Amino acid sequence: MTDPVELATYECDGLTNFRARPAVAVLARSAEEVETTVRVCARLGVPFVARGSGTGLSGGAVPVSDGVLVVTAKMRSVLSVRPDDRRAVVEPGVTNIDVSRAAAPYGLFYAPDPSSQQVCSVGGNVAENSGGAHCLKYGFTTNHVTGLEVVTPEGERVELGGMAPDTPGYDLVGAFVGSEGTLGVATRVTVRLLPLPEAVQTMLAAFADMDSAGRAVSAVIAAGLVPSAIEMMDALAISAVEKAVRCGYPAGAGAVLIVELDGPRGEVEPGLAEARRICEEEGAFEVRVAAGDAERAAIWRGRKAAFAAMGRLSPSYIVQDGVVPRSSLAEVLHDVAALSEQAGIKVANVFHAGDGNLHPLVLFDDQAEGEEPRAEELAEAILGLCIARGGSVTGEHGVGLHKLAAMEKMFSADDLATMLLLRSAFDPDGICNPGKAVPAPRLCGEPPRPRHGAHPLQEAGVGEIF
Repeated sequence: MTDPVELATYECDGLTNFRARPAVAVLARSAEEVETTVRVCARLGVPFVARGSGTGLSGGAVPVSDGVLVVTAKMRSVLSVRPDDRRAVVEPGVTNIDVSRAAAPYGLFYAPDPSSQQVCSVGGNVAENSGGAHCLKYGFTTNHVTGLEVVTPEGERVELGGMAPDTPGYDLVGAFVGSEGTLGVATRVTVRLLPLPEAVQTMLAAFADMDSAGRAVSAVIAAGLVPSAIEMMDALAISAVEKAVRCGYPAGAGAVLIVELDGPRGEVEPGLAEARRICEEEGAFEVRVAAGDAERAAIWRGRKAAFAAMGRLSPSYIVQDGVVPRSSLAEVLHDVAALSEQAGIKVANVFHAGDGNLHPLVLFDDQAEGEEPRAEELAEAILGLCIARGGSVTGEHGVGLHKLAAMEKMFSADDLATMLLLRSAFDPDGICNPGKAVPAPRLCGEPPRPRHGAHPLQEAGVGEIF
């Protein structure tokens, strides 16, 4: 695709603050087409960016304005499900939830479950090391990928890992997962499947305020329980999802917790009773336990719709993705509230409370003069709070373009130089998703700028090349 109107579709990912239009978008249907495209880019020295479903929230799939966008969304085949090995092999455009659908007839499922799992692709999950609500118990994408077929930035197709639980030598699969598309393009992914749990119990607990809900989270973990998920939403977020999907959360709640346990029935039922007792001791004024799949889905409906529901409250918003130790949750949330009041910008809090992964939604009107810069400053200040508490600038959304400056606050110059050495080993010419994930001194934290003069693709003739 070279038509500027058609290319406008691909200017940004789920974070619309950053935009660029590529020179060419290639909608690959096979690994061979990805390989051919990348070889052309390597030969001409043209930068390229891989893109899956475009649901990322850090600007990681924003194109280079004079480069090539390699779109893998049409590579949608589940190539094999091997129940005896508890593995599935899929193409990168397969949606997250379709992996579990393919595995379900064998009594298996794929554990990572981002809130966008209906549309987000496995290739994108690999790039960002996505997690989801159940990462507290099951971990992130990196814990469930055992093998990759990758097209390197030089256009060579290679195998990393495989079906085995582990392979000798350096953990190249671990290096690739979460590298945000800077080390190559995944064209095939081998994932670990798990047995469907015997029992699943979901509980909704409503609290008067965030402090008491936060204490309940700490107490549940301190009691030795390992829920598959503990999610928290504040009053502003609850208001948005009620308007959007009418999920029926308890009226007057300053915060709600969703606590889910799964596993053998003999462990889940007493564990749920203990979690309920703890929540009530910490001040929960209403506790509901789902009686079946329909009620469980109703409890989760509000949480899954939280980001999209913010449109009910604000024309625009920025989703942050910082991480803090669980013991610091209450203090950090107080500090976020103070910063919000000081800036005059509302913040709705939706987060994976069990592992301290915050998703503050900074609400602003992009048509109101001065609001967007203040919202950006507030979002950056929230990441500063996370770093100061010994946390991280991202839990699962990635660095992309959005958090390059924050990386320089979290890591030393030596740390960043080491990351760039690894990156250069895979991509010595710097053409693979340049300007993302790790700040380079030559970029000064800014995205790559368009070249001037004749472009290599124009000189060679796009039609002849592709």
